[in-house]
Amino acid sequence: MIKFFLMVNKQGQTRLSRYYEHVEINKRTMLEAEVIKNCLSRSKDECSFVEYKDFKLVYRQYAALFIVVGIDQTENEMAVYELIHNFVEVLDKYFSRVSELDVSFSASEVHLL
Repeated sequence: MIKFFLMVNKQGQTRLSRYYEHVEINKRTMLEAEVIKNCLSRSKDECSFVEYKDFKLVYRQYAALFIVVGIDQTENEMAVYELIHNFVEVLDKYFSRVSELDVSFSASEVHLL
């Protein structure tokens, strides 16, 4: 099961977040900071799957944007990795080459069910 979905830039600023289970606001900011630090500090040669606390992180970088998905231990990492790619393809079609600005200014149009 997917726990959360984040889009962040290279500076570590969250551009879009969606949580699929309740997390208090103050805990969200701490969680996002730790998750972003964990993913952005990894090199391109390292795997895009990270064990983190009681869940896994699956992330993928597209230009200046990182997409990070938090999943539980039973979820298939490769399926989520492919989901991220499909999501970015849809955004590319909709925005004609999605960028960080598109996500920042059109967050209301980017709906995550």
